[in-house]
Amino acid sequence: MSRAFLRDDAEGEMPRRNYALPERDDPEYERASARALLEAARVNETQLAERATGFYWGEPLLRPFVEEILVEAERAKDDRLEQVARRYLG
Repeated sequence: MSRAFLRDDAEGEMPRRNYALPERDDPEYERASARALLEAARVNETQLAERATGFYWGEPLLRPFVEEILVEAERAKDDRLEQVARRYLG
């Protein structure tokens, strides 16, 4: 079959972005995962961050960290980060 008909962007073949996550047993892993999910949402790559972190968008365990990031975004007047954090908490 011609390569013209193959999906190079098939779900299982998406490139993995480096989210600079600590080891999963690191006490900061959940905080870093929350930030990774929000940063990925900023650029419409949530699915990649979900795969990298092992957490799905809206995971209740990450809410306290997202709330902290929301406060930071408000202080920094980072409207896009504030928007995605509010959507996560919504």
